[in-house]
Amino acid sequence: VVTGINVGAQPYWNAEATMLMHTRGILVMTPDSAMVLTGKQALDYSGGVSAEDNFGIGGYDRVMGPNGQAQYWAADLAGARDILFAHYAHSYVAPGERFPRPAPTTDLRDRDVRSAPHVVDGIDFTTIGDIFSEDSNPGRKKPFDIRALLRAVMDADHVPLERWVDMADAQMAVVYDTHLGGYPITLLGIESRPIQRRGLIPADGPDQWSAGTLFPRASKKVARAINAASGTRPVVVLANLSGFDGSPESLRQLQLEYGAEIGRAVVNFDGPIVFCVVSRYHGGAFVVFSQALNEAMEVAAVEGSHASVIGGPPAAAVVFAGEVNRRTDADPRVQELEQRIADADNGEVAQLRAQLDELRSSVRSEKLGEVAAEFDAVHSVQRAQEVGSIDHIVSAQDLRPYLIDAVERGMASVQDELAGDGA
Repeated sequence: VVTGINVGAQPYWNAEATMLMHTRGILVMTPDSAMVLTGKQALDYSGGVSAEDNFGIGGYDRVMGPNGQAQYWAADLAGARDILFAHYAHSYVAPGERFPRPAPTTDLRDRDVRSAPHVVDGIDFTTIGDIFSEDSNPGRKKPFDIRALLRAVMDADHVPLERWVDMADAQMAVVYDTHLGGYPITLLGIESRPIQRRGLIPADGPDQWSAGTLFPRASKKVARAINAASGTRPVVVLANLSGFDGSPESLRQLQLEYGAEIGRAVVNFDGPIVFCVVSRYHGGAFVVFSQALNEAMEVAAVEGSHASVIGGPPAAAVVFAGEVNRRTDADPRVQELEQRIADADNGEVAQLRAQLDELRSSVRSEKLGEVAAEFDAVHSVQRAQEVGSIDHIVSAQDLRPYLIDAVERGMASVQDELAGDGA
């Protein structure tokens, strides 16, 4: 807990305990706190670059909160104490025990999450059930608010603690320390609606953070969250994840490294991981959240979800481009216009060719949609289960009880393994 100005060596000790990729500690800052390597007066005297005060150099609002090195903000020391004890409520493991002790809960184990509210400006859904309905969300392609789903799943009678809430450019990952069936867990979600970017946007990067996509800072956030829970509590991931952004900006900002850090965190994770697909599951997600990386991970999907190495639209545009072109050429509208061109006088050919170009573009767009839909229909979660990529398929109604059961199975397996080692 940083409550004043930390200078020189002390910020390094803070970093060693809380900021590195493998560390589990938390760092809480208050309005009158800052972490600086060299104070403002010393920087000014030596000709270095400083700010208007020490808070401008290393305070929470402008530096340590946005860069993710400070994980929580508290209004005062009493508030910081409350955050500390809330953290311990989710993470403290008593000597001789393996997991944090469960807390009493009156939230029903088999509660149906579909009736929980989903009230977000600009999104038509009114309940969580709308997300999973084929009528209101065909193909699971519409945006939704991941926090609403996370709150619907977690115990309603325990206050969650959101980590790295002010980390800039990491909004696509949401990290809660919370309770599920009374058990302390880390609950991760991938934001499933586009978020407008702030500040100057590089020309070689996306204009907005796309739904269901991990960008470099969000990838780092996910990896740190998994590492922080290792050895103490289970991790539950609710995923609508189409993969990692591959723009030049993201690659320049270490997307490959931070994506690999997620895979490494999964490999090194000590304890149960439950990964549940709630919408779509494509691309690099198959790599970093693979059971091949950690045998203690259980993978499930909600009925109606889609899972494949590549999504339907990009598969149609790239992998099956030849098939799309063949269907376009074979379309009766295209063939009819081509015949008219063949039979036309020279004076009409130019105009008809312009019409053909416009028609071909329109028909090709239709065929792209057809092939994409066929691809998605084949690459259902049922097929993923058949080939061994997914363990269980659950109904939306049973999502919460399934997750509680999965956490209990994972914890029991770890306890049995420890008992076997002890024997």
